[in-house]
Amino acid sequence: MVQKTRRPAASAKSASAKSLLEASGAAVPKRRGRPRAYQPEIALGKALDLFRKDGFAATSLDDLSAATGMNRPSLYGAFGDKRELYIKSYQRYRADARAAMIDIFKDELPIRKRLERIFAVALDIYLSGDAGPRGCFTVMTAASEAVADPEIRAMVLEGFAELDKAFAACFSRAKEKGELASTADPQVLAQLASATIHTIAIRARARMPRKQLEAIVNGAIDVLVGAAST
Repeated sequence: MVQKTRRPAASAKSASAKSLLEASGAAVPKRRGRPRAYQPEIALGKALDLFRKDGFAATSLDDLSAATGMNRPSLYGAFGDKRELYIKSYQRYRADARAAMIDIFKDELPIRKRLERIFAVALDIYLSGDAGPRGCFTVMTAASEAVADPEIRAMVLEGFAELDKAFAACFSRAKEKGELASTADPQVLAQLASATIHTIAIRARARMPRKQLEAIVNGAIDVLVGAAST
């Protein structure tokens, strides 16, 4: 009885070929893992820039796909639908703005100097953008979406309250140090300072020159500090 010769398994052939390549000194090609098609933080930053420039309604999924380099299924898989991506973008903006401001709010500086630094950083943020000043995400786009979306409204109001609280802490500290009159109300001053932040954001988006914006800031500081000191 003739015994049939078994064919070598495919894995054996591959191993044999690899051995021959190694013996000849030739480079053995490495198997590549599946590359990651995107970096989430970079893609989110691109989406943030687009939403901040054009707002929610005017930004299409095709726009987002082109900006992030991700097709629609990949966008949905990574971030959810357009609204979820918008909310994640707004959260990212809030986190970035907080990181840029937190040290200045905490620094032990005279109140006038502290306000000058806070407003200067705000102007740096609002006037940034490759295609022109982008203003403030909260004021320019999130506030509009807050009208109909309770979740975004809650985020916007939380952002306003957070800014008021940070300014109030600055004015309270200045009052304790005798820089402000004993009758000064830190809460009222904080709201006026926040209102100044919002107005320079709107005017920056309208491309008002920085010099003019700085003049508004200086006038506001004079009122906030000067009036409260008398």
